[in-house]
Amino acid sequence: MEIDVTKKILIMGLPGSGKTTLAQALAPLLGAVHFNADQVRANINKDLGFSLDDRIEQATRMGWLCDQVTRAGHWAVADFVCPTEATRQAFGSAFVVWMNTIDHGRYADTNRLFEPPSAANMIVTTFDAATHAASIAQQLKRTSL
Repeated sequence: MEIDVTKKILIMGLPGSGKTTLAQALAPLLGAVHFNADQVRANINKDLGFSLDDRIEQATRMGWLCDQVTRAGHWAVADFVCPTEATRQAFGSAFVVWMNTIDHGRYADTNRLFEPPSAANMIVTTFDAATHAASIAQQLKRTSL
């Protein structure tokens, strides 16, 4: 079965930008499986650090997890920094939400590494998770019909 990229959602941005809050509001609206990068790293990807190579591997694994969910016909929401074009390519095709709500995160190394995405399906600039989640869910449900 082919991957439905309208059912694979990447919520990305700097640490502290509201990714998890938005994902937690969005997932129930779609009946989605939610993968939080911190939880995946703590439980599955314990072998990975924060080098660029490890971040790319984290993105590859997160993308694969989401692909398995979408292949089964369900929505998958992943929230993680995904700081470079290389990490976003490793994650794979998805509906991308960029949490552009802050200029600097709490980790200097991530701030230095972070590259704004060259393309995003939606750019969020405020912390209103409930409103943004409802808007994204409505747009995605319309697209997937």
